[in-house]
Amino acid sequence: MQKNWTSWLVFAVLAIIWGSSFILMKVGLRAFTPYQVASLRMLFAGIILLPFAYKALKRIPNKKMGLVIFSGILGNFIPAYLFCIAETQIDSSLAGILNSLTPMFTIIVGVLFFKVQTSLVKVIGMAIGFIGLSILLAAGKDVSFHNLSYASLVLLATLFYGINVNIVGRYMQQLGSLNVASIAFAFLIIPSAFVLYFTGFFAHEFSSTLVQQALLASGVLGIVGTSIATILFYYLVKQAGMLFGSLVTYGIPVVAVVWGIYFGDSLNLIQIACLGLILLGVYIVNRGNLNFIKKRTQ
Repeated sequence: MQKNWTSWLVFAVLAIIWGSSFILMKVGLRAFTPYQVASLRMLFAGIILLPFAYKALKRIPNKKMGLVIFSGILGNFIPAYLFCIAETQIDSSLAGILNSLTPMFTIIVGVLFFKVQTSLVKVIGMAIGFIGLSILLAAGKDVSFHNLSYASLVLLATLFYGINVNIVGRYMQQLGSLNVASIAFAFLIIPSAFVLYFTGFFAHEFSSTLVQQALLASGVLGIVGTSIATILFYYLVKQAGMLFGSLVTYGIPVVAVVWGIYFGDSLNLIQIACLGLILLGVYIVNRGNLNFIKKRTQ
């Protein structure tokens, strides 16, 4: 009973943390460029995970090290910038909703490039999700190619997430999630610091309240939203299994929408209904995906 209660608590905390990351990006963007917010996120996460990286170096074979670093770049570094750039033009709640498509892209990439078997049920689930996505984008206010192009950056980020999940599942399953994450983020400290330097981050007026708030939001995004959340997710999967841990996917967009509305995002009933369609599609797709993951990890 104690383990069950603890798992649900960690589940709720993770949904709140990851669901809040989209509004934290918005706060960071009030004073910093999207490149600076994303770099700060990677930098803080790498510093916090650095102690774990020391042990991970001994546990990851040298022949896998390049793949781990590539995974960090594809699955964390690039998406962090894509999300921040997108949120300069779209609402944080929309970014959170679009992020929920990650499981679908995971299946699509798996089927097309990793020889993962699919089924009619999964296809139906993907169709439902993309119908919800299409209506969502069409129902947005002031729809234009400009806005859609920024929304597509989030979709590209979720595609990269999907590719990375397949890479990790196929080639790094035995390395341990925390080992992979700590090495990847530790490596990203250097390029993140370079981006901050060359984008003029250190020229900001740090006595400004706006800058301090943006710095705090970016720091929380990296420390809590990335490094601590990674450790918590690793703990949750260990305690309750991948099946239970993956359900966090459904809580993230709900939290993101709540924060977005609180900070002034305008969502109508059609958009909320689209969120329901997307999550229904994700649920249908994810059921088969979870069975696939369980077979691979046994």
